[in-house]
Amino acid sequence: MADNDSNIVSFPGAEGQKKTTTAIRNGSSNMRSDLVDEASKLIPEPPVLINLVSARVKQLNLGRAPLIQTDHRMGAADIALTEIIEGKIGVDDESLEE
Repeated sequence: MADNDSNIVSFPGAEGQKKTTTAIRNGSSNMRSDLVDEASKLIPEPPVLINLVSARVKQLNLGRAPLIQTDHRMGAADIALTEIIEGKIGVDDESLEE
């Protein structure tokens, strides 16, 4: 996969942070827009998608192992989005009915 900076969306709260090429490449405060678009096809409610990605990013940052093959260029958000796209994680339908 080629690096394409036009394919990157800022993570909420990243405003005001100095963006460097290193930060963009390791995904520390950014995620790829193509992954967001693909994941939103599976989880169309933005708040639900945001909460799922946030919870999984927190787990990954605390040391949980990724459920997919990762690339050194993938940040935690990219890993979480890819896990959603590949069906490794998702939302329990019963929790949406409450």
